[in-house]
Amino acid sequence: MYTVMKRILFVCLLAFSAMFFSCGQQPNSIKPVKNVIVMIPDGTSIGVVSAARWYKMYSGLSGGLNIDPHICGTLSSFGSNSIIPDSAPTMACYMTGVPQQSGNISIYPPADPGNDLVPIDPAMAYNPLATLLEAARIVQGKSTGVIATCEFTHATPAACASHHYSRGNYTFIAPQMAYNNLDVLFGGGVSLVSEDMKAHFKNNGTTLIENNLSAFRNFDGDGKVWALFGSMAMPYDLDRDPEQMPSLEEMTRKAIERLSKNPNGFFLMVEGSQVDWAAHANDAVGAITEFIAFDNAVGAAMEFARKNGETAVIVVPDHGNSGFSIGRNGWRGGETLKSVFEPMSKYKKAAPGMEAILNATPPEEIKDAFLKYTELEITDDEALSIVQSRNYRLRGSQPSNERTLSANIVRIMNQRTPFGFTTGGHTGEELLLAVYHPAGHRPAGHITNIQINEYVQKAMGLKTPLSELTKKLFVKHTDVLAGLEYEIVTKDDFPYLNVKKGSTTMSIRGFSSVAEINGKLVDLGSVTVYIDRNDTFYLPVDILKHL
Repeated sequence: MYTVMKRILFVCLLAFSAMFFSCGQQPNSIKPVKNVIVMIPDGTSIGVVSAARWYKMYSGLSGGLNIDPHICGTLSSFGSNSIIPDSAPTMACYMTGVPQQSGNISIYPPADPGNDLVPIDPAMAYNPLATLLEAARIVQGKSTGVIATCEFTHATPAACASHHYSRGNYTFIAPQMAYNNLDVLFGGGVSLVSEDMKAHFKNNGTTLIENNLSAFRNFDGDGKVWALFGSMAMPYDLDRDPEQMPSLEEMTRKAIERLSKNPNGFFLMVEGSQVDWAAHANDAVGAITEFIAFDNAVGAAMEFARKNGETAVIVVPDHGNSGFSIGRNGWRGGETLKSVFEPMSKYKKAAPGMEAILNATPPEEIKDAFLKYTELEITDDEALSIVQSRNYRLRGSQPSNERTLSANIVRIMNQRTPFGFTTGGHTGEELLLAVYHPAGHRPAGHITNIQINEYVQKAMGLKTPLSELTKKLFVKHTDVLAGLEYEIVTKDDFPYLNVKKGSTTMSIRGFSSVAEINGKLVDLGSVTVYIDRNDTFYLPVDILKHL
């Protein structure tokens, strides 16, 4: 009986999903454009957007947000089996058209009977899926770029140009980002570039710039370029030293300048990565100022698109976060613009920046330091809570209050504002969608993450659907190499597929796009992916032409 009920529930879910997916409106026709820019304010709930707009008004910055003229509807973003997803499956769905499970980076999800929201083919589990970026480069000959303020291996950038079932496996994600031969990658993650990646950059003419703002700004070479700042993620925009690191807007302008030189056009993904992180921390000033920094980058992209006339810009968060609200318990309502935003406007640092400062400040100077950077006169009890933070370096013999320094900072700063949070995790509400298309062809009403992928495929003018490209780029080695002698071995913690055909030997390192054939390096055109859960390499279908 239980099994029958599960089957009935699954059938009902599929029927509901079919109705759910048809609720939005796509344009009757979508004119293909030369360039596509996808912009992701990670983890941005609509409350953050509203607060950012009001804050700009309070600050005397007229004109609202750069996304405002282009807002065209709302969007539901979900995983294959979850309505409160993380960045990996949601961004992967934007890139591949297939909702995925938590942690999945552009691979087909395993089935989860009874919970799956879309039909899942168990035989396809873990199969890498071709992305929009890969299609732009491989099929259309476009230049490609990725920009993020997090480390370049983080879920959103990774979903554009890598494939794995675990978003945290940077060891296997980082090389794929390199071997996908991006023309531009700007963001964080200096520590994640391996010697093998550097060797590949040398072979394919990529310039690697590390923690050098001047070199980034002055670079004008003809080849590909990576510019990375910070060991892992870049700082929040409010904490950023403009003499050491570029803004998201500057990176966006630089990327467009370089990518637009290709007569075939370009595909660019820009992520405002740390709206999400600030929301997780319930850091109101961090979330608001991070979104404004992202919206400034949107302004740069829209400016180019309007002048260029051949560019579409799609702006959409990947999921919500924190239940951010303007108004919370303890505030009666009727607050003025000034009463809401004046305290926050004096904060010169977000929580991470304040944590770095206070961690180097002696206990007796905590109140003065807080006043200097926030203009808040904190109480003795509040100062003591800072000193007793479990990770405060100068705590001495003071007992720990088991809260982190950052958490105590956020609590003090938020108490002076009416901003509220329901959680420190992700949320499942609808998201704002903003689209610019030179012919006005854009979605309207309420759509889904699957439909966003469909829209972008049409806007790109892809004649080979992603599903067909997947069949060409990512085929099981057992099918491709049937009848040949081969073995999978591990060397230096990386999987290798060694193939022999007569006197010819080919060695393929997992997560790269280069094979060694009789000692000579050969470009395979796309990355190879190894999945240990089924002990399978996924290879280009035409790989045997190299033998």
